[in-house]
Amino acid sequence: MATCPQGHASGDDDYCDVCGARMAGSPGAAPSSAGSPGAPPAAPGGSPAPSGAGQGPVEECPVCRTPRAGQYCEVCGHDYSGSAPPRVPVVAARWEAVTGADRAYYEEVVGQGGPDAHTIAFPPYCPERSFPLAGEQVRIGRGSSKRPVKPEIDLTGPPEDPGVSHLHAVLLAQHDGSWTLVDPGSANGTRVNGKPVAVNVPVPVGPGDRIHVGAWTVITIREGTP
Repeated sequence: MATCPQGHASGDDDYCDVCGARMAGSPGAAPSSAGSPGAPPAAPGGSPAPSGAGQGPVEECPVCRTPRAGQYCEVCGHDYSGSAPPRVPVVAARWEAVTGADRAYYEEVVGQGGPDAHTIAFPPYCPERSFPLAGEQVRIGRGSSKRPVKPEIDLTGPPEDPGVSHLHAVLLAQHDGSWTLVDPGSANGTRVNGKPVAVNVPVPVGPGDRIHVGAWTVITIREGTP
C-alpha cells in the first residue's frame, strides 16, 4: 500500500484514496516541494507570491481614495458605472437664518384684505432667533403635536404667526455650497426680496436675502455660524 504526499495510506498508486492528491511516484506528479494542491506559486527565495502580484495597480475611489471592491465604494457609496446621480453633500453650517417680525410687510398683507385679516395682530414683541443652515434640507414652518417631525426653522413661537403653514417652505443645499428655496404649496405663499415664489420652483438665496412668510414673519439669510 502506497503513501500519498499528505501521509494518507492509499490502495491506488496514481491518486490518493483519501484526499485525491497525485501520488509521488505517478506520471506527471509535482515535486513534493510544491506544497499542497491549490497553493500559490513560490516567489524567488521560496516564499509564496503575493496574491495581487502581476495584476497592476489597485483602482481607488475617486472621491475618498478607498481601494475598489465592487461597483459601489464601501465607504462613500460612489458608483463606478457613473449611472447613479451624485450625492448631495451634507453642507456644514456657514450661513444662518434669522427670524423676526416685519411691520411694513404686515401692513401690506392686512391691506390686501382677506377673510381673517381683521383677526391678525402684529406682535408687540418678537425677539430675533437664529437657525443654522446645515444638512441637505432645512424646513420652514410651524411644529404640530400631531406631526412627529418638527421643521428645522420652527416658527411656532411665541409669538406665533397664524399665516405660516406647518410645512411652508424648504431650503435645499446645492453641490456648490449655496442654497435654493422651494415653496411646496403653502396656504399664503412665500416671497424672496419682495417677489412672490411660484409653487415648486427653486429660487436661489444667499446672504442678505429676505424671505417673507405668513402675515408678518421675515427670515434674513446671513453669513456666519450661529
